[in-house]
Amino acid sequence: MPFIETRDGTPLFHRDWGSGRPVVLIHGWPLNADMWEYQAPVLAGEGLRVVTYDRRGFGRSGQPWEGYDYDTLADDLAAILEALDLREVTLVGFSMGGGEVARYLSRHGASGRVSRAVFVSAVTPFLLRAEDNPGGVDRSVFDSMVEQLEADRPAFLAQFGRQFFGAGLLSPGVSHEILQWAANLALAASPKATLDCVRAFSETDFRTDLARITVPTLVIHGDADSTVPIDSAGRRTAAMVPGARLLEYPGAPHGLFFTEKDRLNRDLLAFIRG
Repeated sequence: MPFIETRDGTPLFHRDWGSGRPVVLIHGWPLNADMWEYQAPVLAGEGLRVVTYDRRGFGRSGQPWEGYDYDTLADDLAAILEALDLREVTLVGFSMGGGEVARYLSRHGASGRVSRAVFVSAVTPFLLRAEDNPGGVDRSVFDSMVEQLEADRPAFLAQFGRQFFGAGLLSPGVSHEILQWAANLALAASPKATLDCVRAFSETDFRTDLARITVPTLVIHGDADSTVPIDSAGRRTAAMVPGARLLEYPGAPHGLFFTEKDRLNRDLLAFIRG
């Protein structure tokens, strides 16, 4: 069956493709595992075992009322690794999923299961502006996101998708169909999970988590990312993880898993095989 049960009984939908060295792809907000459509088949075709799963509250996984904090989400990731008995795994976290990579490694350690980590357009180390984090984003931005989601979730997600992929009037970047596809993935999520996860990814401080990472780490971020800006996220993440390597994608928006899919696949393969 394609479901794995977490410690609190929430079923997580997953796919397990291919064989060989395992890689677990962790999706971003507000999407689900299907966002990896342009990575999972390619990596599996290159001789890797590729596992993707829907975060609780999203896609085909269970949609409980609670459990959208990063400790619980990291434990959900642990449940996936343990149920499939995955070892020497490369964890790849996109956007919100980068937080799960950081918190898992801090909370559970590599423990023989994780050998490498990749942060792609990740929300780490800490998005929210605070007295000790002056480069963060003002809370009013996230408050506005929550208000717009509560008022008209489909309209907000449609507009958010344009920013997500760097689509503009003069430079659309992606097709209308891709924008609609992403919106459909987002609308499959629980409204409660969608709202709670805005608070989780904006308010969780991962700085201590990053400092504890001991496995080889790659950070990939677009320098035109207006959703999670590289200065406050990717560059700082690379600086905080001991020995991490940073790859900056010139002109790439947040959703580079599609806009830069060929380069991303090459870089992931090179790092996993490295």
